Amino acid sequence: MTAAGMTTGGMSGQIRSSVEVAEEAALDCARGVAKASDDLCGTAETEPLPEPMATQGSKSPAQWAYERLILYIKNFEEQLNEAEEVAMGFVGGDAGVLKIEGIGFFAPDLLTFYGRDETGARTQLVQHVSQLSVLLRAEPKAADMPEPRRIGFRLAEGLGGAKGDTAPPPDVAAKG
Repeated sequence: MTAAGMTTGGMSGQIRSSVEVAEEAALDCARGVAKASDDLCGTAETEPLPEPMATQGSKSPAQWAYERLILYIKNFEEQLNEAEEVAMGFVGGDAGVLKIEGIGFFAPDLLTFYGRDETGARTQLVQHVSQLSVLLRAEPKAADMPEPRRIGFRLAEGLGGAKGDTAPPPDVAAKG
């Protein structure tokens, strides 16, 4: 904070007033959902934030997107049946589907999705937060898997300590 009550905005060096900083903090926590049907299950917007997420200070756009996507994946998986797993469809192309095995971020502005495509080939998508568009899909679990893979709960456990590690979880890297 400067003597005039101004603060600089992180790496951009942009000067913001204390009112702008307070406004940004309030907007970061703002969320809502409008339902057109009573059949719509609970949504990530209506769930309370995990304590580490609610109390952390300044975050990059990538970390904000990363943490919120984890909440969306966790919520989506809670609505799947035992024969389904979460996958990500690509918007605006013919790239297919990625069965998500991990998510990472690289501050200030990149997200990474790790997983496998329909053929089982290892796949990684690096996405800028300004171009982020994620379509979560319910896909049949692999026939040779006794239980569907649920990554949302595992990812949500790490929300408090994530500081930009974009390496896939060890079990994803080992399947290479």
